[in-house]
Amino acid sequence: MEAALWVAKTGLDAQQTRMTVISNNLANVNTTGFKRDRATFEDLLYQNVRQGGAQTSANTAAPTGLLLGTGTRVISTEKLHAQGNLVQTQNAFDIAISGEGFFQILQPDGTLGYSRDGSFKLSPEGVLVNSSGYRLQPEIAIPQNAQTVTVGADGTVSIKTFGNAQAQTIGQIQVARFLNPTGLQAIGQNLYLETSSSGPPAVGIPSQQGNGQLVQGALERVGVIVLSVLIGHTAWHWLTERAERLAQFPLPALDAATLASAMRWLIALIVLGIAMWAVNSLVQKRVIAKGKVSE
Repeated sequence: MEAALWVAKTGLDAQQTRMTVISNNLANVNTTGFKRDRATFEDLLYQNVRQGGAQTSANTAAPTGLLLGTGTRVISTEKLHAQGNLVQTQNAFDIAISGEGFFQILQPDGTLGYSRDGSFKLSPEGVLVNSSGYRLQPEIAIPQNAQTVTVGADGTVSIKTFGNAQAQTIGQIQVARFLNPTGLQAIGQNLYLETSSSGPPAVGIPSQQGNGQLVQGALERVGVIVLSVLIGHTAWHWLTERAERLAQFPLPALDAATLASAMRWLIALIVLGIAMWAVNSLVQKRVIAKGKVSE
């Protein structure tokens, strides 16, 4: 019994971790560029009671073994970098990536972070920065006399100034791709860090060589089926709540008296069913007989 309870406990612990992952996904439904996490499970070691193919007699062998599992655990969580939905904002400094790639963000310590969050703003110096004030790389500076700002699908940034209808190119936004984006380390603030698992970034021009294209005036929302996640999350809590309530009512002991009482109730139900069937048959016969007399 203790072994069975321990195995059940590992399952509960693993499901609790899974619910934590799902809760984080739900909490970030409105986070720009967020990618949902998925918990990955693995089974634990097995107790080898009997090896498959072991001799059962001088001339026979067991066709199967007897292996007892010891439970499960969460082995890892992984980011699912699926394309999210693009929501139109009509803001010139909102830029979404449609396809593969990350924006390069300069962090305060001088290292580069990578992000799918394209909700950029202008700093007091007129430079494009993210919501935390970290600068986009390569740096894009918008002149004070700029009337309109246009970002092309290939990342070309151009402006038109007052009194000059001719567009001027002022910068080029680049994107970084990774061989294994799942290996990136999420650090919060919508940023990822390069790791040995992700591999080095391949920096290039948007819409070229497999890079995603840029969409101005739009933001990427989380690419997750919120309804199914919410149902799973609610169902888990409903089940755990029902289990806690049922645990308050101990099951009766299966002794001779309990079994005898159950048998009496079963016999009574059978007798009642037979009586109802007999009455129904008698009523039907009388109805048929009255119909023939009237004819």
